[in-house]
Amino acid sequence: MPSKRIINISGRIWKFGDNIDTDIIMPVKYLSLSSIGEMSQYAFEPLIPDFHTKIQPGDILVGGENWGCGSSREQAAAVLKILQIGAVIAKSFARIFYRNAFTNGLCLIGQPGLVDSVKDGDKICIDLINSTIQIDNQSTTYNFSPLSSMMYDLLNAGGLIPYMQKVNSPNR
Repeated sequence: MPSKRIINISGRIWKFGDNIDTDIIMPVKYLSLSSIGEMSQYAFEPLIPDFHTKIQPGDILVGGENWGCGSSREQAAAVLKILQIGAVIAKSFARIFYRNAFTNGLCLIGQPGLVDSVKDGDKICIDLINSTIQIDNQSTTYNFSPLSSMMYDLLNAGGLIPYMQKVNSPNR
């Protein structure tokens, strides 16, 4: 369980379009593999073969409308966490993906104005305390709605299970 509070998330941008569904994030044909770790090597296979070899820890995915639409496949959010994606920023998220992401300790940020102003490889810094986003090559600061205290606590715990273990610990 992380002992340090997450304040800033920085990384390179990977830009996607609208309606990135759970079949693109985690193709159904790999769900029979025995672990999320094994599945993670197939993340985004329909769009970016070998995505898992190209990303770096902390990279940030940026997308358009309706990110995570499709099935309620929790593995779609879980593989992004295993791949150490720093956050996903999109114009909007499918409700079930949003919940699955925070359950797995993955940060999601809704920010509709940023998506059309960035490109692959841009460096970005998300300030969770001040609810702002800065792109290295831009002077514009993008604001977003603050995370609820519960969502922030889930991120800092590493997801719902570690959070519940901490909350229910007799040594609390």
